[in-house]
Amino acid sequence: MREKIKALFENRKRRVLILAFGPALLSIAAGCVAGLFDPKDALYICMLLMCLIYPVYLLIFNIVAFFRAVKYPSKQLPGTSEAKLFGMMDLATVLVGTALSFFYGSLLNISGIQWNALWSEQLHNTEVHQPVWTGALPAIVTLLVIGVIGYIVLFTRKMSATPPLITVLCIGAMYIGISQIILFVVQIFKVTRFEGLAYPAYSIPLFEMLPLMELPFCLISMAARLIIRKIYEWNQVEEHGEELYAGKGFIAALNKILANSLSWPVAAIIAMIPLLGVILGVLSLFGQYPDHVIRAWTETAQWNLSKMQAPPNVQYDEHYLCTVAAGGHDKVVRPIRMGERHGHRIVVNRQLLVANAFEQLLEEKTPNMHRVIRKFYDTHGYPIARHIKTKAAADVVYFIMKPLEWLFLLVLYLADPAPENRIAVQYMPKGKQEKES
Repeated sequence: MREKIKALFENRKRRVLILAFGPALLSIAAGCVAGLFDPKDALYICMLLMCLIYPVYLLIFNIVAFFRAVKYPSKQLPGTSEAKLFGMMDLATVLVGTALSFFYGSLLNISGIQWNALWSEQLHNTEVHQPVWTGALPAIVTLLVIGVIGYIVLFTRKMSATPPLITVLCIGAMYIGISQIILFVVQIFKVTRFEGLAYPAYSIPLFEMLPLMELPFCLISMAARLIIRKIYEWNQVEEHGEELYAGKGFIAALNKILANSLSWPVAAIIAMIPLLGVILGVLSLFGQYPDHVIRAWTETAQWNLSKMQAPPNVQYDEHYLCTVAAGGHDKVVRPIRMGERHGHRIVVNRQLLVANAFEQLLEEKTPNMHRVIRKFYDTHGYPIARHIKTKAAADVVYFIMKPLEWLFLLVLYLADPAPENRIAVQYMPKGKQEKES
């Protein structure tokens, strides 16, 4: 058995395919097994497992690759089998990791994070505002692209024909891109406590945004490995030395100083400052001013680097159709005022007030019938309401509920001596309700 496994990994292409796509196949297999219990969700489970398992695998692989680059830099030189393997895995990291990060981000959008919502916008329930200010996205994307360009230029050039000043500038460009990656990780880093069911007194830290943080760590590892490899590659060229840059002039003097490759990581920090200044100067011509690089992270709310105070979220009960319908477009559902439900502020419209007043009247006059209707509504209303995630869908529900609203209103006017008073006090704080009544 051991010989068969060894023979399986002897072929380099086969080894790369197994390492690159093995975890993906395992995720798909696990998703299919889970899908046997719920076939409709099989594809969703496969993708979710891919988002949770594959990035962790890529992160572990990149950590191992980094330590191997530190310990065995000679095995990372171009043309070696290990360099080819890590090159293929780096490509898989960028392509698959980016795709899965966007997919997981879309799942987070459904569950709460509104990537396009400015800090000043009114949100609902557990929704959270954007972690990066969209007004500064062009500047942030430009800095990331500069980092990618620096990586590609340094990766593709042979050190035997590359002046050290070019290498330092490329490393500085990579630093600029990495700085934005680090700021993103710091911005979204959150730790919550997960309490066990068997031993609720004990809890473990849970990193909520870990699937979105794994790709940034992989990219940082890739950049660090490339710098280590280029330093080692430079030192392997015997012709490199101070006499190679014996000419006169400022550039020749810089190259002479930078002939010592061990100074590159520190020199790149110095080179990053003027390079960043030039980039920000060009960006300012297009309306992206230098402060946008900072405001991208501070012009937000509810995140680690945020400086803004967002308005409190408006609550509406996603279990019930009328409450969901109140969250539609204002021109359609016509919200009247803010109300209070279970201690939370909610938006109320005429339809919601009428429905709640009808239920209150039903509970007072015929409690047995109210329990039957409430049980039926809880059973069938929730499965429908939980799928209503957009304002357009809420608008449709509003129109569907309109005939019921008229029926409720008719019953209220037939059975209540002051129907409008009952309607008006719905969802008011208890003190105000008693005062009104």
